[in-house]
Amino acid sequence: MCGIVGVVSHGPANQLIYDALLLLQHRGQDAAGIATSHGNTFSMHKANGLVRDVFRTRNMRSLPGNVGIGQCRYPTAGSSSEEEAQPFYVNAPFGITLAHNGNLTNADQLKIELFKKDRRHINTDSDSEVLLNVLAHEIQQATIGFSLDPSVLFKAVAALNKRVRGSYAVVAQIAGYGLLSFRDPYGIRPLCIGFNDTDKGPEYMIASESVALEGLGFRFLRDVLPGEAIFIDNDGKLYNQQCADNPVLNPCAFEFVYLARPDSVIDGASVYATRLKMGEYLAEKIRSQFSDGDIDVVMPIPDSSRPAAMELAMNLNLHYREGFIKNRYIGRTFLMPGQAIRRKSVRQKLNAIGAEFKGKSVLLVDDSIVRGTTSREIVQMARDSGARRVIFASAAPPVKFPNVYGIDMPTRDELIAYGRTEEEVCREITADALVYQDIAALKRSISDVNPLLKKFEASCFDGEYVTGDISRDYLDRIEFARNNPKAVLEDAVRTQLNLNLAQIE
Repeated sequence: MCGIVGVVSHGPANQLIYDALLLLQHRGQDAAGIATSHGNTFSMHKANGLVRDVFRTRNMRSLPGNVGIGQCRYPTAGSSSEEEAQPFYVNAPFGITLAHNGNLTNADQLKIELFKKDRRHINTDSDSEVLLNVLAHEIQQATIGFSLDPSVLFKAVAALNKRVRGSYAVVAQIAGYGLLSFRDPYGIRPLCIGFNDTDKGPEYMIASESVALEGLGFRFLRDVLPGEAIFIDNDGKLYNQQCADNPVLNPCAFEFVYLARPDSVIDGASVYATRLKMGEYLAEKIRSQFSDGDIDVVMPIPDSSRPAAMELAMNLNLHYREGFIKNRYIGRTFLMPGQAIRRKSVRQKLNAIGAEFKGKSVLLVDDSIVRGTTSREIVQMARDSGARRVIFASAAPPVKFPNVYGIDMPTRDELIAYGRTEEEVCREITADALVYQDIAALKRSISDVNPLLKKFEASCFDGEYVTGDISRDYLDRIEFARNNPKAVLEDAVRTQLNLNLAQIE
C-alpha cells in the first residue's frame, strides 16, 4: 500500500506535495519521494524513511517547479531497498516520472514482454518500474512526430489497460506537458481529485485520499473513476476520458476497515461512517450470542477500531472505556516482519490501564485479526491487568486469503484464520469468546453509507479476486517467493541470462 499525490499549481509545488505526503503517511512509512518539473527538466529526491526524515531544507530547495508528484511507500512487491523508492523516471519518450499505488499481478510476464518485444530494460524488482515502462512504450507507440496531446495520452492508457493486470492508481509527469493520472478498470485502490481557485486560475491536486486535499485547502471535486485517465497540462487545463472497455467499480473493502484515515471519503463513502456501521452490525451479532450481564465494558484496540467500538457499545447500552493507551510512534504491527518483533512491538505500542480491567468481563474490539500475534498479546495484557473474562470481537470477517492488490498481507499459512474454525482461532488467541463480523454485514456497512457501491474487492475475506487472473498456482508462486527470496533471485538471474542469449541469437 502507498500514498500518492500529484499537483499542478501556480506556485512552488514542493511544499504542497510534502504536506500532502504527511497527511498520507499512514499509507506507507518505508520510503518517500518527490519529483517536480520545471520546463523540460525533472528534479527528484527520494529515500527510505518517514516523510519528515527524508526531506530536509536543502532537499526541498532542490525541487523547483509548479508541477510535481510524490509517494510514501510501504513495499508490496520487490524489496525495501532505497532503489525502489518512488517516483521512478524514464527518459523516453519525452521524459516521464511515475508514482504508483497498487500491485501488478502479471508483472513477471510484462517484464519478459518489455525485454523481448519492447526492448526496455527493468533495473529493479519493482512492479511500478514495469508499469512506468509499459506506459512509456504505449505513449511512444501512440505518438506521431514530436507533438503530444491529451488524445495520445488517453490512447496510451487504453492500451496499457489491455496489457496490465492487477490494481493501480497512478500519478505521472510528462516533461514539458503536465500531469497524467489514471486508475485501474476495477477502481481497487482509491484516487480522488480536488481544486483550488486562485486569481491565476485553478490549481489541482490528485491524491490517494480526500484528507490530503481538504487538509491543504483544496476543494474535493470527485473520485477518479475506474478506468478513467485525467490529464492536466502545465497551464492548468483539465482533460479526462474513460480508457477502459468495461470498467466496474470494486473498491477495496480493507481500505474502509483499516487502511484509510477515518476522515477520508472514498468513492462517496465516509470511512468514519462505514466504521460506525460496522459497529452497529457487529452489535446485532453480539446481542444474538450473549445475554445481559455477560459483558461489563467495551474497549477498542486503538485507533482504527474506535468508531466501531463506540457504536457497538451505544447499541448494546454498555459502558465504553479506553483501556489501552497507544504509543503513536510505533509502526503498524501486522506489517512488521518477524513474529518476535511483532510481539515486542505490541507491548511497546499499547499500555493497559489496570483499573479499567480489574474484575470485569471485557469486550475488546479490533478492526481485524490477521496473524493473531497482536490479538494474543492484547488478550494476555487484559488478563494481566485483572480482567475476569476477555471476549474478542473483530469489526471485519476472518482474514483467510492473501491480498494481491497492494496490501502486504502474509502467506496463507501465516493467517490465523486460514484453515481454522472460529473456535480454533479463539483458542489460538486465548480469548474466552470470539465474534467475527459477517462478510455480508461488512459490505452492507459500506453500501449503507453510499448505496451506489454494490461490489467490492474483498479477496482477503472471501478469496474472490475481481481481476479474474488469480489462481491457486499464482498464490503458491508468490508465497514461495516470499519464503525463498534467495532461490527467486537466482531464478531471476537465470531468466535474465536466457533473455540475453535469446536476443543475441
